[in-house]
Amino acid sequence: MPRPAGSNHSGRGEPVIPTTRLGPAERAAALAALAAAEHQVLVIGGGVVGAGVALDAVSRGLTVGLVEARDFGSGTSSRSSKLIHGGLRYLEQRNFALVREALAERSLLLRRLAPHLVRPVSFLLPLTHYGWERAYLGAGVGIYDVLGFSLGQTRGLPGHRQLTRRGALKLAPALDRSAFTGALLYWDAQVDDARYVLTLVRTAAGYGAQVASRTQVTGLLREGARVTGVRAVDLETGAELEIRAQQVVNATGVWTDEIQEMVGGRGSINVRASKGVHLVVPRDRIQSSTGIILRTPVSVLFVIPWGRHWIIGTTDTDWALDKAHPAASRTDIEYLLGQVNRILAVPLTADDVQGVYAGLRPLLAGESESTSRLSREHTVAHPVPGLVMIAGGKYTTYRVMAKDAVDAVAHGLDGKVAPSCTDVLPLAGADGYAALWNNRHALSRASGLHVARIEHLLGRYGSMISELLAMIAAEPGLGRPLAGADDYLRAEVVYAASHEGARHLDDVLARRTRASVETWDRGVLAAEEAATLLAGPLRWRPRQAAREVEHYRARVAAERASQEAGTDQAADAIRLGAPDIVPVLHGDGVTA
Repeated sequence: MPRPAGSNHSGRGEPVIPTTRLGPAERAAALAALAAAEHQVLVIGGGVVGAGVALDAVSRGLTVGLVEARDFGSGTSSRSSKLIHGGLRYLEQRNFALVREALAERSLLLRRLAPHLVRPVSFLLPLTHYGWERAYLGAGVGIYDVLGFSLGQTRGLPGHRQLTRRGALKLAPALDRSAFTGALLYWDAQVDDARYVLTLVRTAAGYGAQVASRTQVTGLLREGARVTGVRAVDLETGAELEIRAQQVVNATGVWTDEIQEMVGGRGSINVRASKGVHLVVPRDRIQSSTGIILRTPVSVLFVIPWGRHWIIGTTDTDWALDKAHPAASRTDIEYLLGQVNRILAVPLTADDVQGVYAGLRPLLAGESESTSRLSREHTVAHPVPGLVMIAGGKYTTYRVMAKDAVDAVAHGLDGKVAPSCTDVLPLAGADGYAALWNNRHALSRASGLHVARIEHLLGRYGSMISELLAMIAAEPGLGRPLAGADDYLRAEVVYAASHEGARHLDDVLARRTRASVETWDRGVLAAEEAATLLAGPLRWRPRQAAREVEHYRARVAAERASQEAGTDQAADAIRLGAPDIVPVLHGDGVTA
């Protein structure tokens, strides 16, 4: 079980994560601390890279702050394909270094850092030609396995298998037998990307980082050429504050250019945004016991198992419109359905699509390259004293990116900075997870919850399950399912606000849970009860709770309408018709 804050080692001498609440009081205290004293490091951006930088820096003994203009992980980091993988297609591009680096991180995440959040997943790769294709792709997947095994590939990740068409159909009866000649079966891993980011943030806060969402950077503080901090606004109250720091790290992904403009225009990093759209369909629409991966004319398409659903994605198209809410168009949806239907015996239709989401990849860009060919590697720049920029990369390698960024920070700080230790630092909820999983039936009996509910909670919170079970014991009604989104318990909604930094209804339905894409009504039926539950820890009056529900319904309506539009421009205009409940500043402001 997690130990109290301040306990840094277990009785076995292993590092232990202090548990930390990220409720309204903790946010207010963090903002006060950020404004009161100079920090050694201030991170702009609360996605996976920014959260990783905060954890890397604070675990090296540095004083650290982190600010995010919206909710933690609300941009790219909650809208990915939710895979932890080396990237088979990078082998075809002969980028062996990137694949090896990513597979090393996959192994760390599965075995040590986050076994409660990252789990194995298998994929079937159908073959469409006889002879050469099996040998060619088999050699590639074989290299993938060799690299994985050399890095400690364990825990449910066996080597690949060659399958006949009959063998493939046993695993995936949904496949059209005339559309393929055989298949390969291989293994990777998956994660709830938003929950992983949140766990990173909580882990960093547990070690002393001061973190605050809904806090927008509006400018940089300067002493001559040196950056000495930022000007920011608490978007919840409108209060302005100055945060001083010896080193500022820009980890804003597709918003990198906005920070570069604050130091004199276009900088050394050029980031292009690539839109990736994903569909969510019910599990019974595709009869298969394994995920599926297809080669497309420009990239690959994944059919990924996701609880009671499948995630189908992704697209890869240039995007130059609104960065906060990239809109999926009817064209995007039709493209994905067309690609997956090439291999299915019973085609999917638009009526089968339960949810849709779109995210932006921050790709390192040349001037005229297509987004599907741009680099997934990352770069670190130190354009002016006091400012470090980190951009590019992929979700799987966030920890390496964070380490490199803090190594650059170390060069700008006086005195020796300890080396990174995040490769041996389990995230919050990892300590004791395996024992709790083995005792899940006893937890079920003690709590009165079905063992399936205990497994669900362990897979989302790990050993922090004790905090939710304590809430349910104190208030048994919290152990009931959330009306309209019954995969989740009412306790999880309250916990999202009291412990996980959720500030608004959208934070809970879109990221703390996935009701916004996992229910046919996209969370609308759950909205009212969820808002009522949030009103307690967030101290909402009835008018505010009603306003939250109204805004959420407007967001869902705008998203549905935008997905009927035929072009990106039309979809973007429709989606922007539903503004955020806490709008960010424009003009000189920058989102993080």
